Amino acid sequence: MDADSWDRRYAEADLVWSADPNQFVAAELADLPPGSAIDLAAGEGRNALWLASLGWRVTAVDFSAVALDKGRQIAEARALDVEWVHADLTDYTPAAADLVLIAYLQVPPALWEPVLARAVAAVAPGGTLLLVGHDATNLTEGTGGPQDLERLWSVDGIVATLGDLRVRRAERVRRPVAGKPDAIDTLVRAERPPA
Repeated sequence: MDADSWDRRYAEADLVWSADPNQFVAAELADLPPGSAIDLAAGEGRNALWLASLGWRVTAVDFSAVALDKGRQIAEARALDVEWVHADLTDYTPAAADLVLIAYLQVPPALWEPVLARAVAAVAPGGTLLLVGHDATNLTEGTGGPQDLERLWSVDGIVATLGDLRVRRAERVRRPVAGKPDAIDTLVRAERPPA
């Protein structure tokens, strides 16, 4: 999908996603001391807004101007400070940050691999990378998500690309979906050793 398609999707509803952070993002990051964070493919900013409420200095990046405008309005209403960046991740290089987050960026490998490489490179010494996305097994065993296998993640595939980051957690996790079988996600948390 392109930015125009996502703009239309975001324009059709008050919020496409929940106003609350993703459950895995909240569980994995709640105890980290606040610092600088970048949320890549932030959408309406639910994870960025939650991080900002905890004292993080957050940059939220997405290619949908409509989604970013919604996030900006929520931030203003909640008196939260988030930097909103309208950019396509295929040609965006994030600055170094204490936390780099990607949640549910489901694109073909030709797009995903360079985005992931730049995300890994952006993790500052002592920093954390958190990745959450639809797992390949979700196609046959789970609910929702892309129905194109090449857009789905695998734990081994992600871990193999992390270079010198230390993997702290890498597994398939189940996410409840109301009235349906659970969705199956890949969750990877890694850290760059301190300088």
